[in-house]
Amino acid sequence: MSNLKQFKYDDIDALQSLVSAEFGPWSNEVEVTQAMVNQFAELTGDDYWLHTDPERCKKESPFGTTIVHGFLTLVLLPKMQTPMTWEVTGFNHMMNYGSNKLRFTGAVPVGSKVHSRSRVASVEKTPKGQTCVTLEQHVHVVGQERPAVIYELMFMYM
Repeated sequence: MSNLKQFKYDDIDALQSLVSAEFGPWSNEVEVTQAMVNQFAELTGDDYWLHTDPERCKKESPFGTTIVHGFLTLVLLPKMQTPMTWEVTGFNHMMNYGSNKLRFTGAVPVGSKVHSRSRVASVEKTPKGQTCVTLEQHVHVVGQERPAVIYELMFMYM
């Protein structure tokens, strides 16, 4: 039996109670290593020296070290396992509908640990009777107040 508070996907009024300006608890911490950055660079073809050349960064970078690709930081969100206190039930299909907002607001030095937290930003019923939940997620370098990534992920329940 799940300890999560359950909400039926089409009970918009009940789901509205999840909308909050307050963020939930922090996720686990994930260390981003140079090896991870190098693998991401090889996979994507983004091998800009600011990400992949530690020696050059010591001399020329304003950060004094390599920094993590913004998109690598973003795709690590599932690995961070942000704790949820609720779940949506009763739907036949759920899908990642896309993004409302994505901002890379700060550098993540390689070797840093990152963690995330989230809040439900909105719940809307679509004209087709689907339910769209927008989850705002912030990724921070551990110990920094300002987020490095601000992301609004939209889920569609049907």
